[in-house]
Amino acid sequence: MLPWETIDRARAPDGAELVLARRGTEWAVRVAGKVLMVSHAHGSEETMATYALERVKAPRTALVGGLGLGFTLRATLDRMGPGAVVMIAELVPELVAWNQQHVGHLAGRPLDDPRTRLRVGDVYDRMAEAPAGFDAILLDVDNGPLALAHARNNRLYSARGVGVCANALRPGGVLAVWSAGPDERYTSTLGRAGLQVEVKSVGNHKGAGSRHVLFLATKAVPRRKR
Repeated sequence: MLPWETIDRARAPDGAELVLARRGTEWAVRVAGKVLMVSHAHGSEETMATYALERVKAPRTALVGGLGLGFTLRATLDRMGPGAVVMIAELVPELVAWNQQHVGHLAGRPLDDPRTRLRVGDVYDRMAEAPAGFDAILLDVDNGPLALAHARNNRLYSARGVGVCANALRPGGVLAVWSAGPDERYTSTLGRAGLQVEVKSVGNHKGAGSRHVLFLATKAVPRRKR
């Protein structure tokens, strides 16, 4: 078996080391020594986009948190129309450079799609500055609320952070969050924010034995006054 080859290294704002590695045609990104994503397993990212966008009537705008290897962004673009706008927020500039220079082909170069709007920075800030700005928000920035890629991401899953997420959604919009496993506390936090919550268990890719979790939280549409 071929050994893993380190292609590049970077530092996140919190000091955690990110490593881009390759083994033959397979690619991986590790954070603080732990695998965050691999190129051969991205089925749950695609399922997240499907589940989120099928719950929104005629989605026009979406926000994707976390570029990774580009699969979540690509899946979102593929499920939206030609006039849609998809903002991608990536905290680490090097991940953007890696996509542009090394791994963009894996997901069909989603950064080159004319509907993509790239923002280098924290997805939390993008949500906070855009009240009722998105039909769908897809967060694929961690391995879940209990397995953070960056310590500061903890605020995304707090009551205040969930409030920011909800405020950034239009009525009828959906927040979708990828997780390596369930989290009852986070599920309750979403519900207390007034969101209708579904928790789905999904396979990572065809034939995979591992199961991941998707949190799907829908913002209610106000009833019309009679």
